[in-house]
Amino acid sequence: MENVINLDTLELGTHHYEYRLDDAYLQGIEKSELLGGQIDAKADLHLREMDYDIRVAVNGTVQVTCDRCLEPMEITVEAEDDMTADTQNENKNKTREIDLNWLAYELTTVNLPLVHSHQAGGCNPEMDTLLQDHLCTTEEPED
Repeated sequence: MENVINLDTLELGTHHYEYRLDDAYLQGIEKSELLGGQIDAKADLHLREMDYDIRVAVNGTVQVTCDRCLEPMEITVEAEDDMTADTQNENKNKTREIDLNWLAYELTTVNLPLVHSHQAGGCNPEMDTLLQDHLCTTEEPED
């Protein structure tokens, strides 16, 4: 489902949108670290003559690859952000649009932890064993 809002056809004032990013949308994004998920999103847009404010909130779970065992894992995401944009200097011949899906996707990805790893004991046991076998440790030489 596409949620592209044309600001030129929208009445001035406040508009509320609720929508969901699902597996199909997330898997369709090229070079995304997200394998899938269900993200409920809300956007409150306040449109004025020369600018607008928008608040986007996301809440849901996404699947990513565990950095440790390379197996899929789920991460819960809950985030909210506000933005103001000035539209008075934009090209008058260009349609003024906001892609709500993309804003929710971006808000989700920037709020993921830097390291994606299962809780202790949650990684694939075979991979965990391989990692332990190849783990480099430094030991103090005995004198």
